[in-house]
Amino acid sequence: MHIEDQDFIRLRDYIKSNYGVNLEKKRALIEGRLTNTITQQGFNSFHDYINDVMSDKSGSKVNLLLTRLTTNYTYFMREETHYKFMEEVALPYWTSVIRDRDLRIWSAGCASGEEAYTTAMVLCEWFGIKKAEWDTTILATDISVKVLDIAKRGVYPEEHFENLQEAWKKKYFTKTPDGDYKVKDTLAKEVVFNQFNLMGEFNRFRKKFHIIFCRNVMIYFDTPTKAALTKRFYNALEPGGYLFIGLSETLSGIIGDFQQIAPSIYRRNP
Repeated sequence: MHIEDQDFIRLRDYIKSNYGVNLEKKRALIEGRLTNTITQQGFNSFHDYINDVMSDKSGSKVNLLLTRLTTNYTYFMREETHYKFMEEVALPYWTSVIRDRDLRIWSAGCASGEEAYTTAMVLCEWFGIKKAEWDTTILATDISVKVLDIAKRGVYPEEHFENLQEAWKKKYFTKTPDGDYKVKDTLAKEVVFNQFNLMGEFNRFRKKFHIIFCRNVMIYFDTPTKAALTKRFYNALEPGGYLFIGLSETLSGIIGDFQQIAPSIYRRNP
């Protein structure tokens, strides 16, 4: 199904102004990923579908649209070098300076939850028997209600575990009768999932974070939007806090006050 110029512009501008997502070069993606949705919902054109999405006051229809356009395949222990850095640098630093034993980590744009649960496993293994002495509950947010429902349900197919060591899979997951794996309650309680638009107000967070993951999210934003979001992440971090972005991403030219520690790893000045 073809999207007319005026409808593409309407949709592009609406999504950019409300959600920060840049669809300027995504016309083929829009047609490819939304045609089935449009047909299934009984619409004959993008024009009628976009009218329906933009008139829905509940936000559920635009939420589904964004899920279709921005959700990519993910898996456990993705971009493992970040977790190695956590274990070898970030966690030793923070546990040496935090006095109230409240370690605050945010998985921003958490999608279906694999990143947040992986981070929780890393924390459990790194702290070991001292884990009970710390509050390490992870905040995981995404704009999509659909992917958050998947994350909360915590059931994943076998192929999402290819990078996760077998011992961890057995320790933190239970195999279901149909061959999938479900997060055990001991791990599920380590993560709190909430809906949040990264273009929204950061002042809802009562305390600053020690570590923020925002990986493979800003690929959908243009440079000015990325620069503004990077500044907000900086302000949302404790001095010395770390920001992890995707290995294929960069903050080149918009690094602001961050110090680049390694490719895709940035730190707020202590």
